[in-house]
Amino acid sequence: MGSKEAESAVSVSDATEVAAVDLGSNSFHMIIARPEDNGLRMVDKLRESVRLAAGLDSDKRLSEAARERALACLERFGQRVRELPAGSVRAVGTNTLRQSRNARRFLREAEAALGHPIQIVSGYEEARLIYLGVAHSIADDDARRLVMDIGGGSTEFIIGEHFIPREMESLHMGCVSATRRHFPDGAITEERLRKAELAARRELEPIADRYRRLGWDRAIGASGTIRAIERCLRTNGWTESGIDPAGLDHLRRALVKAGHVDRLKLDGVNADRAEVLPGGFAVLMGAFRQLGLTRMEAADGALREGLLFDLIGRIRHEDVRSASILAMARRYHADSEQARRVATLAEYLRAEVADDWSLGGNAARDMLGWAAQVHEIGLDISHSQYHKHGEYIVRHSDLAGFSREEQLVLATLVRAHRRKFPRSAFRDLPEDWEKPAMRLAVLLRIAVGLHRARSDEPLPAVDLRASGRKLTVAFPARWLDENALVEADLGEEAAYLEAAGFRLKIERS
Repeated sequence: MGSKEAESAVSVSDATEVAAVDLGSNSFHMIIARPEDNGLRMVDKLRESVRLAAGLDSDKRLSEAARERALACLERFGQRVRELPAGSVRAVGTNTLRQSRNARRFLREAEAALGHPIQIVSGYEEARLIYLGVAHSIADDDARRLVMDIGGGSTEFIIGEHFIPREMESLHMGCVSATRRHFPDGAITEERLRKAELAARRELEPIADRYRRLGWDRAIGASGTIRAIERCLRTNGWTESGIDPAGLDHLRRALVKAGHVDRLKLDGVNADRAEVLPGGFAVLMGAFRQLGLTRMEAADGALREGLLFDLIGRIRHEDVRSASILAMARRYHADSEQARRVATLAEYLRAEVADDWSLGGNAARDMLGWAAQVHEIGLDISHSQYHKHGEYIVRHSDLAGFSREEQLVLATLVRAHRRKFPRSAFRDLPEDWEKPAMRLAVLLRIAVGLHRARSDEPLPAVDLRASGRKLTVAFPARWLDENALVEADLGEEAAYLEAAGFRLKIERS
């Protein structure tokens, strides 16, 4: 269910090492660290240029060559982390896999190569993780920071303070995509640089005014492209430290003088980075001009470091996903008492059938609890079809900490908690979630039905047994006699579930 992560939880004492894998649009990165009482100690870092974005064709499908490069890299990464415990490796895909139409097939192969689950994260979640990585890599102070990360296919801009991001955006421009679009044959001219920079400024235009109004004290660059440019400016004597407009002008002249990426020979820039430097430079230059930047420092932390600190938070039960769910429930005025009733009963029912229905992992427990907390948020729009409104809200909201797959599962559970069971919706879920999510939906439906009265009056002892698609729920006979409405509701629910291939049997004990 989402993987091995569903099967077991990892405690800090169990995991002597943890790892993060970033399947970026240009490069794949992996870092390995050892958890310590006061944080993490990095023990290994690996990077390979895979150029995944360059393998995305006009139909948004990964080419065979790109797929093979990626899988070969993940096989090598897997040799290092395959034996680490389930839940101790966090791997994510970013912009290129967000766009790819055949990403699901690739992910199955990629997970087999790495030996651990891989999730695709939204641009919003990518921005949050980048900021988390940067915040842990620099001294904590009271300064408001603007963090910029130029990836292969997207560029993230985050304003934050301390460890908390306040504003986040992910824009559709990156070093690979900009290079492919504006320098397709590798030739570099002043006119091409001007057009590429203008395109970057246009992409920034909708957010620039809002960001400038918020303001910042420090501008920090987090990506390999920005670090390479800063290193290049410093090595060539074009700046003492950091990136400034004068240094960027020197680099612009050097790019035009070279005339082609094949002839780029710049101290501080390796051959792999040089291939996508024109596009990366144009994105950075566009940001300097559109945002009015005068200086940017380069930080070591980025997405992969953010992944590690987020993973440690989950291991230590400081999961940002739970905070996101609570915030969503409050925003849409969900009845917290009803959510508590439903969540408590749903968890009791899950525990009853956990072994028979293979729902014993933390992933199943958490997903069911989150769904119970937000199952009524659609009521804030309209009572009619509110389960469908709730599904839309969950599916299309920015939920910090959630992968796209997790958000889809959660939205489907909200959709399925009442009325006709949407069996076809579960077929759109990742394969390893389809059956568990259907079973969780059944349990959620029963919990919602038994608390239809919205009362704190305690329910009797409920005995639930599962076998395949058959569920047997037993109540004290006298209680059912005294609660005819509940018995009628359960009868109606049995009819809904029968149409979906489940059999719900009511017994008197």
